[in-house]
Amino acid sequence: MNALILNLSPAIDLTDEQFFQLCQNNRDLRLERTAEGELIIMPPTGWKSGNRNSRLTQRLGNWADADGTGLAFDSSTGYKLSNAANRSPDASWVTLARLEALNPDPAKFLPIAPDFAVELRSASDSLQTLQQKMQEYIENGVRLGWLIDPQNQRVEVYRTGRDVEVLKSPTSLSGEDVLPGFVLDLAEILS
Repeated sequence: MNALILNLSPAIDLTDEQFFQLCQNNRDLRLERTAEGELIIMPPTGWKSGNRNSRLTQRLGNWADADGTGLAFDSSTGYKLSNAANRSPDASWVTLARLEALNPDPAKFLPIAPDFAVELRSASDSLQTLQQKMQEYIENGVRLGWLIDPQNQRVEVYRTGRDVEVLKSPTSLSGEDVLPGFVLDLAEILS
């Protein structure tokens, strides 16, 4: 099953608070909102994608704990981007300095783009849609992004101000200068 996209405009124009309440009232649904106000309802993933994402989030979290300069987040974390979209990357990371300067309400979506974002393509995901989402992340302040595509055994690396780099069957990924010292082993994620 692919994601369901509802065009609510102009009949319904959800405020940020209304969208947040909609998400809170429907916690079993994975909801996002585009910059144009479309509501995206995403299906749950299969067990293989769930396991891959769990490994990805675990490894990012372990690195973040050891590094101590930021916090890692899972796919249930919502971000309010500067273009008005509400997005939830499969895994993400934000520096503590940015979080402390912002002092956001911990019960709400983060009103910033993460420093680092990952999308892990599942069987129900459109590659083109994920590529557009990754580009949106970069345009809204993400400094490093990975689109991991197990179906095609490749990874697209997105960086601020640079062309997308496509890696065919990589064995690992480096967090570069955004996540210094973080190396993601892809053996169980691309398999």
